[in-house]
Amino acid sequence: MGTLSNLYSSIRGAPSYPPLIMFKILILQAWYGLNDEALEKQIARDLMFRRFIDLSLSENVPDHSSIWRFRQLLSTEKLLAPLLEQINTHLEQNSIIVSLGSINIIDATVIEAKQSRKRKTTYGFKMHANTDEDGFVKKMTYTPGNVHDSQEFDKLLEVERTNSKIKTCGQVYADSAYANKNNDEKLGKENNKILHRAYRNKPLTKQQKQENKQRSSIRYIVERTFGLLKLHHGLAKARYLGLERNKTRAQLIAMSHNLKTGMSIFKQMRDLQDCCVQ
Repeated sequence: MGTLSNLYSSIRGAPSYPPLIMFKILILQAWYGLNDEALEKQIARDLMFRRFIDLSLSENVPDHSSIWRFRQLLSTEKLLAPLLEQINTHLEQNSIIVSLGSINIIDATVIEAKQSRKRKTTYGFKMHANTDEDGFVKKMTYTPGNVHDSQEFDKLLEVERTNSKIKTCGQVYADSAYANKNNDEKLGKENNKILHRAYRNKPLTKQQKQENKQRSSIRYIVERTFGLLKLHHGLAKARYLGLERNKTRAQLIAMSHNLKTGMSIFKQMRDLQDCCVQ
């Protein structure tokens, strides 16, 4: 992967494991929810894991400290967001992600802190995401739990810049927490699919209720994506103390989710082609 190609530029010291192998290891970790020590053991004894990361039986397995250091390196070099973008670009080039006419579905989900009080859940963080209609994570941010959802809205938008003008790419669906005058003006009538909000002495009209119902039928996709990340990848609870390490974990989970979703769609496409040939 181009983003990883210059990660190890030093010619001094012992040879490092290829960055692509180490990145694949982190994807396996996100898929199976393993800690570093368990991941090291699984790679050592599982032929499928070795095959996926392209590690022969004669080669030594990276130890848990090497895995930890590589994950930290991706974070400190700020490569995780570019890696997510590169993965999405690759999926788009292979017609798995459809960019033309794509929509933006924006929401946030709370994540329980690693250390919570007894019989009391503490929400330490939030993951904010923009997904498309197939549930692919297009962009994401990660904040402390007390940051309001709407504060991350601009960072999640897909935009295009032409002649010094910024234009939102595609329709934007979100719940009423994002409804305000600034966002209305920013998106314009055509792209604004944020749920209407009722105000005191100003209830929703019949038309607004109908529009909310239609928009909610699409907006649920981002909630389903969060549900999958929590159910299958352990996103519901933070694994580490501190924001940056948990942010790194969430970014890797988002990438692993997109790859897994992409493989599922690719299989469906292949099966469909086989049926058409027959």
